[in-house]
Amino acid sequence: MQLSINCPYNTPIKSPCLLAAFLLVTCFYAAQAQKAAPGPAAIKNKYSAEGYDLVWSDEFNENGSPDTSNWRYEKGFVRNEELQWYKEANAFCKNGILVIEGRKANKPNPMYEAGSSDWRRQRQHIEYTSSSINTSGRHSWQYGRFIMRGKIDIRSGLWPAWWTLGVAGRWPANGEIDIMEYYRRKLLANIACLGADGNAEWYSKTRNIDSLGGSSWASKFHVWRMDWDETEIALYVDDMLLNKVELSKLVNKDRTGFNPFQQPHYMLLNLAMGGMNGGDISHTAFPNKFEIDYVRVYQKRK
Repeated sequence: MQLSINCPYNTPIKSPCLLAAFLLVTCFYAAQAQKAAPGPAAIKNKYSAEGYDLVWSDEFNENGSPDTSNWRYEKGFVRNEELQWYKEANAFCKNGILVIEGRKANKPNPMYEAGSSDWRRQRQHIEYTSSSINTSGRHSWQYGRFIMRGKIDIRSGLWPAWWTLGVAGRWPANGEIDIMEYYRRKLLANIACLGADGNAEWYSKTRNIDSLGGSSWASKFHVWRMDWDETEIALYVDDMLLNKVELSKLVNKDRTGFNPFQQPHYMLLNLAMGGMNGGDISHTAFPNKFEIDYVRVYQKRK
């Protein structure tokens, strides 16, 4: 909707019609602003009728680096033979949005060792940078409703994710939940525990991004949600169920009887590139962004 009125400053609006139109436009945009930015009470009580209380959130309203009382950073080459070097500077808050920015680079790899068998040390140069932040050692939660409003870039080779890991145990025995993951034209909702073969046992569902609207869909913000309780984990986007798994299926298959989803988890936000799943990034323009409006955790009243 586009409305415009030419009214120079300090010029009185003499026409009643123009005055009415001016007031209409003012009220319209004021209403839109109020709708776009609910107050603290509205955020706190959003799911009150369902028995949920807000226990933690980050609205990213302060410009600058993410709040270090909530977040810590991963650094360097970390996992999955991904191409990006994680660094702090690629995560920043601006105008109420957390931006995790992927950038091209051309820097020497300080970990480089000629002849090394470790993929992290084999690379002579850092060609891409990004950020990965998490709440490990800061905040963790067992059960609840987890909400993230974000916008993802779906161009080739990009691999944004919002996910959780259990606080106890080595991966995959600690459990992993991929509330939002995207790569290679697929939106994923995954849950993993330890399988009988010692590898991850995945419970995965995918949606082709084109079935959701492709680039047009990805140009907008969407709301991802996890509902996790003592009986099941359910993963959603825009209230559409993507995956649901009973906790009874998620016991580690190592005869310990340990269920990694009956312990607290911490959350991670990152933008990865290439590697084992991300795909070809050689023709993708930079910089690119994973944008997060907010993350919130609600838990049931006891």
